[in-house]
Amino acid sequence: MPAGAPSARPRLHAPAPGWSISADVVVVGSGVAGLTAALRCEAAGLTTVVVTKARLDDGSTRWAQGGIAAALGEGDTPEQHLDDTLVAGAGLCDEEAVRILVTEGPDAVRRLISTGAHFDTDDEGGIELTREGGHHRRRIAHAGGDATGAEISRALVEAVRARGLRTVENALVLDLLTDDGGRTAGVTLHVMGEGQHDGVGAVHAPAVVLATGGMGQVFSATTNPSVSTGDGVALALRAGAEVSDLEFVQFHPTVLFLGADAEGQQPLVSEAVRGEGAHLVDADGVRFMVGQHELAELAPRDIVAKGITRRMQEQDAEHMYLDARHFGAEMWEHRFPTILAACRAHGIDPVTEPVPVAPAAHYASGGVRTDERGRTTVPGLYACGEVACTGVHGANRLASNSLLEGLVYAERIAADIAGAREAGGLRARVPEPLAHPETPEQPLLAPESRFAIQRIMTRGAGVLRSADSLQRAADQLQRLHAEARDALRDNGKTAEPGVDTWEATNLLCVARVLVAAALRREETRGCHWREDRAERDDAHWRRHIVVRLGPDRSLAVGTTDTADFPPTRPHQPSQEQ
Repeated sequence: MPAGAPSARPRLHAPAPGWSISADVVVVGSGVAGLTAALRCEAAGLTTVVVTKARLDDGSTRWAQGGIAAALGEGDTPEQHLDDTLVAGAGLCDEEAVRILVTEGPDAVRRLISTGAHFDTDDEGGIELTREGGHHRRRIAHAGGDATGAEISRALVEAVRARGLRTVENALVLDLLTDDGGRTAGVTLHVMGEGQHDGVGAVHAPAVVLATGGMGQVFSATTNPSVSTGDGVALALRAGAEVSDLEFVQFHPTVLFLGADAEGQQPLVSEAVRGEGAHLVDADGVRFMVGQHELAELAPRDIVAKGITRRMQEQDAEHMYLDARHFGAEMWEHRFPTILAACRAHGIDPVTEPVPVAPAAHYASGGVRTDERGRTTVPGLYACGEVACTGVHGANRLASNSLLEGLVYAERIAADIAGAREAGGLRARVPEPLAHPETPEQPLLAPESRFAIQRIMTRGAGVLRSADSLQRAADQLQRLHAEARDALRDNGKTAEPGVDTWEATNLLCVARVLVAAALRREETRGCHWREDRAERDDAHWRRHIVVRLGPDRSLAVGTTDTADFPPTRPHQPSQEQ
């Protein structure tokens, strides 16, 4: 039986599926990556089902303010976009993955426009482009000023509905179904509330595309919506897939500061505000980023987040300020209406006063490891968007590359699935999954554990990390893990299955992996900032950390031999312990 065979894999404790549907492909997630993959699969003649945790338009994509990066402007080239991406990635980007992104990106954006997305245009009718941190050219296309994600989401949702794709909304995906050979056979899921389906069910399919978004809710303060609980990464780990680079969590430098005790989703103040000329200042009005980097406030995000955090430490301050009063009311209302409304809703008027900002968890540059066609280390399981680690982002994502990555790699996944079907590699018949276990295989955490995990992660694995802080976090997470495991082993007790307990259990899973990877990486690189290892160490750490979850839920942490990703199949990471 192959490594990670299904009978040996842990699963979330849940009732047996009470209903099922069949398809060629099931796409989990309804952001730019998921809906693009679904539309392309449907266009290729594949029976496609979209499963999403909330409503179709409730994913992380609609929160994206800045825009989508592509070499669309006069004088810009994919090569220049590649260079900026490689610099931001701090030596860990997969260059071929980036080259795919930047060369296929412009046409992917044009196809998005043909799908119905409307971007802001200039006086001549061309796409209006702006600039963001780490970019040396204006190459960010935006819509509605600062509502790009909402417009992209609208266009894709309308296209999905117009084409009559089957969708299952308000559904939390639970686990991957596999057949007796370890190949993908679909997913189990729980549908919340009323609808065509209710309770735990299954979608049987020989191909599963994970596009579940991020895991920002693992921290107390984040820009991510409440649904971003790492469900896709946790599912992939339980299925035996490899996860890579999870230590590289990007903290957005400029998130509206709502108080030291604020928790949950925080309003984002887009990098595009700095791209249009806003300044970062301290309480005395001093522009502290000048002199720290050639691009000052437009340096890559990790550098700006570190600059803000360092100044906060120096001045014992809880936040810094973003000053864009010189924009004037007209520019604020035209270019950044969403941000203006959010600030005013919290009693701050950017037209007349600086905006208090501080870094908050924003984006996971790592995730489920894939190849250039979105294939993971589990046959039939694909991943794209924030849940995936394609190698594009390296140690730090370049601003506005995320929407583009979702577009480009979703299209490549659909092409691979369609090609496999034509070549006979994708089974025409839906595979028979293994039977559902009758007894709990994995304990569930109580709902209140979610807040304990968030506090542990914020204190120990936030913007600033050290061996001591990470070890404390690892020990505290292990205690939560052991208490749940022992309760199940000793008396058969576990928390009741439900959305809150499944989410808390997923958060613990991804938190343990993130901390283990951050402990292993004994250097500072990109958005991984170790106070006790302040320098970048290319000789020892210009390589990727790969983690697998064992059948007993222990973590196997290894490193690749070089900065290049090895093939997704077959592969066992080197230097495992």
